[in-house]
Amino acid sequence: MANITLRPLVRHLQVSSNTYIRQTRSGKVIKAGAGQSFWFRPRTSSISELPLDERELPLIFRDRTIDYQEVAVQASVTYRFVDPETAVNRIDFTIDNTNGLWTSTPLEQVGGLLTELAQQHAVSVLANMKLTDVMANGITRLRDSITTGLRGDDRIEQTGIEIVDVRVVAVRPGPEMEKALQTPIREQLQQKADKATFERRALAVEQERGISENELQNRIELAKQEEQLVIQQGANEQKRIADEVNATKIKVAGDAQNVEVRGKAKAQAMREVGAAEAETERSKVEAYTDAGDAVLLALAVKDLAGNLPNVGTLVVSPEMITPLLAKLVSAEKQSGEGKN
Repeated sequence: MANITLRPLVRHLQVSSNTYIRQTRSGKVIKAGAGQSFWFRPRTSSISELPLDERELPLIFRDRTIDYQEVAVQASVTYRFVDPETAVNRIDFTIDNTNGLWTSTPLEQVGGLLTELAQQHAVSVLANMKLTDVMANGITRLRDSITTGLRGDDRIEQTGIEIVDVRVVAVRPGPEMEKALQTPIREQLQQKADKATFERRALAVEQERGISENELQNRIELAKQEEQLVIQQGANEQKRIADEVNATKIKVAGDAQNVEVRGKAKAQAMREVGAAEAETERSKVEAYTDAGDAVLLALAVKDLAGNLPNVGTLVVSPEMITPLLAKLVSAEKQSGEGKN
């Protein structure tokens, strides 16, 4: 915007270097150029101000595809005035000599022109495309169509405008249709997520199965080792019992042998004792044989006295002794005859 300083009868104007100024008086151009600074009479001067920097024009419009689906196109057009003199002649850029503001809306006129032309070229593309094609390739085709159409338009060129860049930011269908289009993709993504979940669960199950198999294998190995241990312990116990049995057999055999030896020794001793006793008895019998009746009687009385029970008083009469002595003598004789 121009900076105007008020003075009596005259005024001073100053603009930046990227602003084009043209002063006319009585239909004649007095001054024209960028970055001007001068004094002028407000009653006789007409001043036009035109920006030379690049301008950004946002575009939003709606249209229908060939399958009657409404889409919204969001784009932007960057332009600048490359021929300011032509632009000033075609569009009213006159400013107020008091405050420096435009007396009309020149940039809105330029924006309307560019919007209509851009929409016209966009419609020609959308009208020949289905919604799915628009969602897939619509941005590129719209950008190329709008750029080519604006840059080749004679009216824009005759206005002194250059199209610097065209960008199509987004192409969107209606909310319900957008949701419907998102559903298959969402379902595919959900299926992939479910598949990943199932694969992860399957992997977890496989890992758990592997762990279980390892644990089972370890238990089998432990069981085999325990079996070997039990077998070894049984073998050791059998060997110990066998050793004990052998030791017991040896001990019993030794004891039996000792008993046998002792029995044999005892039997031998008893035989020897019996033989000695028999020899003694034989000697006694031989001695008795040669002894007389008186001696035998005395011995019999002696033996009888030794075998009698204890009595307080014993009365011996001839009637009692005579039969006894007779029997004793008879027995001694028979004994001697048997030995002879």
